Amino acid sequence: MLLKDKRILVTGVLTEDSIGYAVARMAQEAGAEVVLTGHGKALRLTKLTADRLPEPCDVLEMDVVERDQVDAVVADLEQRWGAVDGVVHAIGFAPATALGGGFLTAPWEDVATALQISTYSFATLGAAFGPLLAKSGSGSLVGIDFDARQVWPGYDWMGVAKAGLESCNRYLAYDLGRDGTRVNLVAAGPLHTVAARSVPGQKLLEELWGDRAPLGWDVRDAEPVGRVVCSLLSDWMPSVTGELIHVDGGAHAIATSVSGTWLNRKTENTE
Repeated sequence: MLLKDKRILVTGVLTEDSIGYAVARMAQEAGAEVVLTGHGKALRLTKLTADRLPEPCDVLEMDVVERDQVDAVVADLEQRWGAVDGVVHAIGFAPATALGGGFLTAPWEDVATALQISTYSFATLGAAFGPLLAKSGSGSLVGIDFDARQVWPGYDWMGVAKAGLESCNRYLAYDLGRDGTRVNLVAAGPLHTVAARSVPGQKLLEELWGDRAPLGWDVRDAEPVGRVVCSLLSDWMPSVTGELIHVDGGAHAIATSVSGTWLNRKTENTE
């Protein structure tokens, strides 16, 4: 029971394909009490998905760009639990104009939306939930990343947002570390989620990843990512913070011709 009696907030759950769902399910199986968040039109979908967990759980409305909603969730959890042991940031979004070859043409308003939701929101959660994580004595904030060290054609401003997320992770680790809170990112390989399917070229990326990853990669299995996230939420990694852990079958470590193949084929598949 790696997370026995831990109190965990998980964001970004839409369907059972979501990384956040895998984290929430495994956290419950490891002994944690879990609450999910959702917002807007997707809130109903999150609630339906929450009912499919091993232990159906509450869903609180929280749009990360609405600080009033964030503060309301903080207040709810403070009254409910008194402290929070872990927060999972599984949030990312970019308007269509900022993806699929729109790097040079995306208007600032759309770029700003991508950066606010995909990058700044990590700091928002760190600032808002920091006091409750500090009360835990061993708090952990974990974000979901996609390796931003190189260009993924079509990923465009989301790639920039992820690079910012990685820098944000280090600064949060510094600022929250004084209260004993750990902050880390998990860079997942491509997974067949609702969010990923909106990224142009995602299908081709999924096809190529298995060839690049020495351990292989199943785009429909988020459990390897969920396991690492749960490990970071636990007390078994007490001195790990500011870290970026790749859970991608080892693809990040391999230099192959995949990138050339990707560049040559990127215009052939925009699904």
